[in-house]
Amino acid sequence: MMNDMTTGTPWKQIVRFTIPLLIGNLLQQLYNISDTLIVGRTLGVDALAAVGSTGSIMFLVLGFVGGFSSGMSILTAQRFGAGDLDGVKKSYATNLWGGFLMTIVLTLISFAMIRPLLTLMQTPAEIFNQAQIFIGIILLGTFATMGYNIVANVLRALGDAKTPLYILIAGLLINVTVELFLILKLHWGVAGAAWATVLAQALTSLGTLIYINYRLPQLALNLSDLRFNWRELRAHLLAGVPLGFQQSIIAIGSITLAAAVNTLGTDAVAANTAASKPDQVVIWVIMSFGITMATFVAQNYGAKKFDRIITGIKAALLMAMVIGTLLGIIEIVFGRDLVRLFISGNADNVVELAQLYFWANGPLYAFLAALFVLRYSLQGLGDVKTPTLAGVGELVARTGASFTLVGIFGFFGASLANPIAWFASLAFLLPATLRNWRNLKIAAKIED
Repeated sequence: MMNDMTTGTPWKQIVRFTIPLLIGNLLQQLYNISDTLIVGRTLGVDALAAVGSTGSIMFLVLGFVGGFSSGMSILTAQRFGAGDLDGVKKSYATNLWGGFLMTIVLTLISFAMIRPLLTLMQTPAEIFNQAQIFIGIILLGTFATMGYNIVANVLRALGDAKTPLYILIAGLLINVTVELFLILKLHWGVAGAAWATVLAQALTSLGTLIYINYRLPQLALNLSDLRFNWRELRAHLLAGVPLGFQQSIIAIGSITLAAAVNTLGTDAVAANTAASKPDQVVIWVIMSFGITMATFVAQNYGAKKFDRIITGIKAALLMAMVIGTLLGIIEIVFGRDLVRLFISGNADNVVELAQLYFWANGPLYAFLAALFVLRYSLQGLGDVKTPTLAGVGELVARTGASFTLVGIFGFFGASLANPIAWFASLAFLLPATLRNWRNLKIAAKIED
């Protein structure tokens, strides 16, 4: 169901849209944990290591998919806010074209890079073949991942965050069920885990397409609607490609940070892994506000409700920063107990190292919340340059800080790399936001 975010109380609209996103993100994290348990408990340590070793490659490629599809849907949201339903329909068709063409490019490039990347990452010989099989199947299913992301982001651009959530829940249930069947009954090993993911993504992609055709007849496409339009495609690619690269750049930064931690030994790696679990939950909670703002800002920008954009950004900043601060306090207070959920035996050193991670990151989550809100708000305004530059700044800062501070402060130094990267990103985002606020205020006076 479409939802016009250009009317109603801004903060209420933001909360109403954020809650389904938040639930979906948390369910995705829960699935990731259950997937790890299934592979680890049924196939053993080598299989678990093989799947885990491909995480960076998946983040690199699938992160691009998420950013690319999100960027293209900004144009959809702007047209919806302007009341241009014909333009929305053209944008939807162009999103499908862009996703189709980019899937071909990504699949060809990623397939060619599988062995070189696994080799570069020094994947152990005993798990190399399993890792190659798993990531190969996942990348073969890029079409399914792209399809779901394209259509789900179009729905969100129309203000509908609930339907993608319902379809995601169905997809996760299918994934777990099929994964257990392929591994336990057919004994497909890591290939079974990969094929289950691809099948679930394909079905969710198909489900979202069917939903739009039958529940949103004004967007139902025929062959003439799918006629290739280079001007439309170019506009959408210019919005999507930079944001796709932004996500990939962030992924590279995470890889370099992990490499720095790897130099500190097994306890440091274990502490970083354990601490990252609650850390990811916090990140997804506050990121949900940012994702909401991309749609809120884009719709209101299209509707030329410029004062409302500023009001919404202020409300989102306040809510996200307060929640980020509270979650940071919880992490610090209960950090040791949270870490012990993921480790067994006598691992006091690991627990204390993880607590250092929480001390380095927890007090500063408010700034990460501001980063997400400002980044996605700028995207909603159609500014793809600043978020991309901010992503590059984040990469440089995280890489430089991780390797420099590790030698000085050890694990605590590596833990400080993330907050330093956040401030580097904000150095780009904050001036651009203030500049846009001035322009929006001027535009609002002209409209009045």
